[in-house]
Amino acid sequence: MNKFLIALILLCFCITGGKAQTKSHSFVLQKDQFLLDGKPFQIISGEMHPARIPVEYWRHRIQMAKAMGCNTIAAYVFWNYHESKPGVFDFTTENKDIVKFLKIAQEEGMWVMLRPGPYVCAEWDFGGLPSYLLSYPDIKLRCMDSRYMEAVERYVTKLASLVSGLQVTKGGPIVMVQVENEYGSYANDKQYLNTLKDLWVKNGIEVPFYTADGASAPLLEAGTVNGAAIGLDPGANENDFAAAFKQNPDVPSFCSEIYPGWLTHWGEKWQRPDTTGILKDVRWLMDHKKSFNFYVVHGGTNFAFWAGANAFDRDQYQPDVTSYDYDAPVNEMGQPTPKYFALRNLLQKYLPKKQKLPQLPKSLPVIEIPEIQFGSFASLWNNLPEAKQSVQPKPMEMFGQDHGFILYRTQLIGHKRGTLTITDLHDYATVFVDGKYVGKIDRSKNEKSIELPASNSANPVLEILVEGMGRINFAQFLIDRKGITDRVALNGMTLMNWEVFNLPMDNQALEPMKYSSEQSSRPGVFFKAEFDLKETGDTYLDMSSWKKGVVWVNGHNLGRYWEIGPQTRLYCPAPWLKKGKNEIVIFDLHQTVPATVKGVKSL
Repeated sequence: MNKFLIALILLCFCITGGKAQTKSHSFVLQKDQFLLDGKPFQIISGEMHPARIPVEYWRHRIQMAKAMGCNTIAAYVFWNYHESKPGVFDFTTENKDIVKFLKIAQEEGMWVMLRPGPYVCAEWDFGGLPSYLLSYPDIKLRCMDSRYMEAVERYVTKLASLVSGLQVTKGGPIVMVQVENEYGSYANDKQYLNTLKDLWVKNGIEVPFYTADGASAPLLEAGTVNGAAIGLDPGANENDFAAAFKQNPDVPSFCSEIYPGWLTHWGEKWQRPDTTGILKDVRWLMDHKKSFNFYVVHGGTNFAFWAGANAFDRDQYQPDVTSYDYDAPVNEMGQPTPKYFALRNLLQKYLPKKQKLPQLPKSLPVIEIPEIQFGSFASLWNNLPEAKQSVQPKPMEMFGQDHGFILYRTQLIGHKRGTLTITDLHDYATVFVDGKYVGKIDRSKNEKSIELPASNSANPVLEILVEGMGRINFAQFLIDRKGITDRVALNGMTLMNWEVFNLPMDNQALEPMKYSSEQSSRPGVFFKAEFDLKETGDTYLDMSSWKKGVVWVNGHNLGRYWEIGPQTRLYCPAPWLKKGKNEIVIFDLHQTVPATVKGVKSL
């Protein structure tokens, strides 16, 4: 063999990563089934979300789904995670590299159902929609509002340019793409749905589409698209599938979400559904050769400020906890649960004789961390950014702020004491007069007012520090701006002329923070410490001795904690830790005296 030919072979080997290049496939819809390369194909999918999983663990989580019996991965793409400002996209850094995730799924022999939104729900902040849309006071969402659709087209064009080459028709893993999400539970604009589908087609998406809606006639009529497979959220009996057949008998229907677990809000007990219901439903789906998707096979974590919220009337607000463990078969740390083994054993029974499921991947190391003592402190009040002037309070989106906290300050002229009413507070406020803590107002408890005490000063200074706890992600109250959305009144008198301080609490804002060994007696304190590790591993930081706040480890935002529970421990993945010195920063809204933190092995 000549040297040129050898070099060419080696070059091809390097380009393909040492793997044979994949061939193109066909995936088509028939009336009652899916066909992969002309043969009936039952989708057994496990859903997981790249944004909720450290990139270093993507392969492990996909392998866990495969070993449970899945042949497909369903994955949401969270638009707001990739485009926080108009036209500024990030699809390359850390766990934002969607192309890398799709390629790993393919390398592991899995097909992919892509769920790109633009709206996704998913207990994710604003259902995946970017908060910059809320800078328009009269914006209408998930419809043909020209400002919304201009942003949608920009997103679809960008994402399609990245994933179109990964369709099965081009040798990739993507078999189907979802159009919107559970649209029938929100609205009935069929022009919008069809325009969205046409946008994907215009940008090179040629695999079949599907929709996902509840299994009732009104929802299916409003939420389906002609020619797209009908997903049912959930669908696990004859009546569910009969409703889909009645809506469109010419396309296959499948269970696009079946729930082995469930979500949890702050202040609730952990949702822990038993295995009886899920095993019954999966058995029915397998016996009837219906395709289905576990929502979710692995939940992961709502790191930073990405957890969403629910509300089903104007006075309700239910923020989601940081953990998205979801009581899923694969827990937050990536470990198999009893539910996992029950489902694995069931799915194994449907395999051809002598065929076995893959072995589980090697378990990942888990560590404990001894108690960490805190000796460095920084007062929020001594580290404020430059103020902006506003006649009345405005929500953070009007200042271009995405997440975090926002502070409003004014002088009290006229009324100096009495009932302070905020219209409307989104979502949690600590209130101060002349620097002294008065109390808190909590939207999740439908609190809207607080009594201000008398002050000795002629013109007392009122300060309201507001935390955005996550934008509503489902149903009719999606427009959920953060901060103070309208006005503040004292005894009915509207308070004017405010200073506003934007506090996004991102790394850029935290870097210049000035720490000292001097403790502050005023609530709103940053606590910092260092700790040494000889070995790294996954751990949970036990925050049970703290009140309410946010934790960063080596610059990574682990998310929110809150003493009302049920979550008192925050997941810290091993890749975010280092051998040797590590840094932890805690911002607590109420605590002024440091407690300790330790690393434990379970949620």
